[in-house]
Amino acid sequence: MKFLFPYLCFLPVVAMAQPAQLSLSANMHITSSAIVKKDIYHLNATEDFDKSVIVIEGNNITIDFNDAILAGSNDKKFPNEYYGTGILVKNGKNITIKNARVKGFKIALFALNVDGLTIENCDFSFNYRQHLQSNREREDVSDWMSYHHNEKDEWMRYGAGIYLSNCNKAKIFNNLVSNGQCGLMMSNCNDGMIFNNNFSFNSAIGIGLYRSSRNAILRNKLDFNVRGYSHGIYWRGQDSAGILVFEQCSDNQFNYNSATHSGDGFFLWAGQTTMDTGEGGCNDNIILGNDFSYAPTNGIEVTFSRNFIQQNTIKECDHGIWGGYSYNTFISKNIFVKNRIGIAIEHGQDNSIYNNKFNGDKEAIKLWARKTQPPDWIYAQKRDTRSKNYHISNNNFRDNPLGINVTLSDSVYANKNSFEDCNRPYKIDSSVFVFDSVNGRPGGLNEIPDKYLNVKPLPPNYKKKYPDFNFPKGKKEIRITEWGPYNFQYPIVWLSKIDSSGRMYFDILGPKGTWKIKRIKGIGGIFVQSGTFPASISGIKISNSDETVIELEYIGASFVSQLGEIIPAKQPYSFSYYAFNSPLNWNVNWYKWDELHDPNKGYSSFQQVFNNTPLFSTNTPKLEYTWWGKIGENLPADSFATVATTTINLPKGKYKLGVTADDLVKLYVDGKPVIDFWDASKYVYDEDAHHSVILELEGKHDIRLEHVENSGFATILFSITPVKD
Repeated sequence: MKFLFPYLCFLPVVAMAQPAQLSLSANMHITSSAIVKKDIYHLNATEDFDKSVIVIEGNNITIDFNDAILAGSNDKKFPNEYYGTGILVKNGKNITIKNARVKGFKIALFALNVDGLTIENCDFSFNYRQHLQSNREREDVSDWMSYHHNEKDEWMRYGAGIYLSNCNKAKIFNNLVSNGQCGLMMSNCNDGMIFNNNFSFNSAIGIGLYRSSRNAILRNKLDFNVRGYSHGIYWRGQDSAGILVFEQCSDNQFNYNSATHSGDGFFLWAGQTTMDTGEGGCNDNIILGNDFSYAPTNGIEVTFSRNFIQQNTIKECDHGIWGGYSYNTFISKNIFVKNRIGIAIEHGQDNSIYNNKFNGDKEAIKLWARKTQPPDWIYAQKRDTRSKNYHISNNNFRDNPLGINVTLSDSVYANKNSFEDCNRPYKIDSSVFVFDSVNGRPGGLNEIPDKYLNVKPLPPNYKKKYPDFNFPKGKKEIRITEWGPYNFQYPIVWLSKIDSSGRMYFDILGPKGTWKIKRIKGIGGIFVQSGTFPASISGIKISNSDETVIELEYIGASFVSQLGEIIPAKQPYSFSYYAFNSPLNWNVNWYKWDELHDPNKGYSSFQQVFNNTPLFSTNTPKLEYTWWGKIGENLPADSFATVATTTINLPKGKYKLGVTADDLVKLYVDGKPVIDFWDASKYVYDEDAHHSVILELEGKHDIRLEHVENSGFATILFSITPVKD
């Protein structure tokens, strides 16, 4: 319904209409400027993204939400269950949304076909997040993100604080999105200004762009947008990033942002269009003055494109810059510290690397190529992909075991560089055609195009509404919980390591306050029973216990819990470490299948392969397999089946059984199917690999898992955990 002003107040000289004051209700359609009555509105949405609780449509509209709270999914408990859109802004010009607080939705604010949209001073935290399946000990492929296709806004399946589609000249500033999956996602949005926002501590993306150009992304906080990391065990990142730039995004500026402790600090890929045609790319972007430190993978990843990278700080990443197939790219005045490789570029061309500082990187610069490219790869058919024509000059190398490492490249000129305490300044093998460390590149340094010198300034006189988060620095501070990165704002007891003797070491972190241990099970020898934050404790795991539990009580300052609940000061709050230790003995058999027994064509005929002698058999306490090729020596990589059986004895209760499988899987309990995923056409995204069921169980139960691998990557991961009410 439309809301009309109840009256107009006419002054002697100027006619002025006062904005309407609104109380929000479900299915409200707003077409005029208004101020929302400050309140908490518990309003559920529908599952459809193009429908929402509140629809705002029209031209020259300002909606001041007045710090009102719009809470959705009130019938759900966990973030992966959140659904619908809170606010839909569509089909208009010059619409301003300010001072809104929206939580509990798949997407807090969705804007479609709006020119001149302004979003300011809004809090879109605590919206949708996946329930992550990776844990401290092992990675789960179903947690990987995938951005390759978004022509139909497929990214919306990941949720967002703000999602913009076909919105040009947007101005997004002073907003907070935290404790969600994605902060701000932009598709087909050009000429925007995104500044002074805090999109930190999300489980995937801070700011993401798709087919979006000429935007200015300035001075935002985008820290701890990360998943897929377990300190000292695996460091995959799973394509999380502080800043994501995908598919034909050009002439953007990314200046003076902080995107530390993210999967990649900055992740740019030219796009599928470029892979299929050899044309276009994410070109001529300026990446200036940012901090991309402490990324589990790459501080900056820029591939198949040309860009300008200057004055960034990149510390303690796997790669400082990964620049595969980059060309005509300028990398200058950056600081690289203690990365595994400072700059790594395969098949790059005409790149300039100058006036950078490398300090403590194991390898400072690595340039290389492969001897051949895949014969069916169109990009390689359309483009010259040789590694050639580098100018590396006036860089300072300090305490690098290896300075410049070059393989299968041509015309690499490295002059006027300084080396201090470097074991080996150069490693140049016989495959390099021309390497000159004296004379420099003929013609000198490539001239910097004027377009890279036009740096956009931050708009003046804008004050931050939301303060920056305070957090310790270093990759060891990345702790991925089942809902995403720990944000240092609520009490947690975190298993940091288990030594060879079985001693378990825990960090106790949280806001200012005190803690004490209330209950311990399955672990002994913990002598410290109380203290203040932060603290560390350790104990020995008891091998025959079915559970490991440390339950603690916090009393102290007010805080916001992991799921967004406000806990008052001095109110006792329980938090715990829990592990379920039910012993299993899996009997695992592998079989080969052929066209006559193709599982994709019929399950009945496929079952006959189980009558054959297994290719290989083994016993294992954990069903946790990941194969990137053959499953073993003299064993197949593709077209195989796995049958795993075990018996489990459980106390009465509810249990969640989870299976991650690539490609097909059936799970039986006592001969009855409880998970049946036997249609490869339904396996579209990585998250589709995970399946789960909750069952009431007691006593002994037989479990049988049947798995089929078609081709490529393969995995089987099984888990069982009690469900706590």
